[in-house]
Amino acid sequence: MKILYYLPSLYNSGGLERIITLKANYLAEQLKHEVVVLTSEQRSRPIYFPLSKKIKVMDLDVPFDNDYRQLLLIRILKYPFKYYLFKKRFSELLYQYKPDITITTLRREVNFISSVRDGSAKIGEFHFTRAPYFSNFLKGNALLNRKVNKYWGKHYISNLQKLDRIVLLTHQELDQWPELNNTVVIPNPLAFFPDETSTCGTKKVISVGRYVFDKGFDMLIDAWKKVNERHPDWTLHIYGEGDRKSLNDQINSLQLNESCILEKPVINIEKRYLESSIFVLSSRHEGFGMVIAEAMACGVPPISFDCPGGPRDIIKNGIDGILVEHKDIPQLAEKICFLIENKPVRMEMGRKAKINIERFKIEKVMEKWQELFDSLKKGS
Repeated sequence: MKILYYLPSLYNSGGLERIITLKANYLAEQLKHEVVVLTSEQRSRPIYFPLSKKIKVMDLDVPFDNDYRQLLLIRILKYPFKYYLFKKRFSELLYQYKPDITITTLRREVNFISSVRDGSAKIGEFHFTRAPYFSNFLKGNALLNRKVNKYWGKHYISNLQKLDRIVLLTHQELDQWPELNNTVVIPNPLAFFPDETSTCGTKKVISVGRYVFDKGFDMLIDAWKKVNERHPDWTLHIYGEGDRKSLNDQINSLQLNESCILEKPVINIEKRYLESSIFVLSSRHEGFGMVIAEAMACGVPPISFDCPGGPRDIIKNGIDGILVEHKDIPQLAEKICFLIENKPVRMEMGRKAKINIERFKIEKVMEKWQELFDSLKKGS
């Protein structure tokens, strides 16, 4: 089949870019599909994650994200022409390439993609959880924010209903979309499943994610203060990209400089998991929580807030990891201390984690994608 995948860019080191690169590579290399990855604001920047040479990359050259550095009024004035250009170039490319399957990451293209009669089945792939997606659209004005979100949310759902399928990542997320009857649950695949397994013997705790509010690293650092008081010989390493100033200030104010380290993103994160004994996810919400699955594949037991989104679909609480009541910082600290103080428990949880997470191996997940493609092609 000819498959076209759209996402804004490939230059970031985020989870979206990583997962789509991984799946596109598998579609091209293992399943032998003809794959095009379409972006809109890549321009000449280098692709962060390795992409198969069999995949063709095309860019519409209509950058929207850079505009967020500008004043709101300027962005509003520029938006209509940019959107017109984006829609025109996107639609023309679909008519020209004529894919069998078009997969979108559900950005602004969802407003028009179903009306493009290029013959392709249209699939939306949702990488977020619903609640925060419809909040804080206009920061600082709660009343206007509610009105805009009500209108925008209704319009957005109407566009989702027009797609052939919506792929959600977890069954928990499925329950958040009662208006949709075109959904299917397919989890993200593991990027790796190493032969090696963590010994769970080092005095290292790891967390991974962008340095943004949603990831809740501020709560993790507060929890780590309590952990550090009981176990000053253990260290916490947080790997990610973004603005780390506020987190650094928090670490400095809590005098955690020696035990809490903000690391830069690394391509070979697998090695860092294998060097660790405990993984912690402190997110306020997650679309899936791929980093939990990656840690488990390395035999590292996870501790996670039971936040909206994916952790509950991944962790079997008390068996291969621990779920903590959402945003309960003292409980998070206590569970980290529990695994630190009980090496046999964390080793056994790590062993079971590696076994149980095999259900997310890429070949198993991509079988579900192929079944979806076949069903849509048959339906046409």
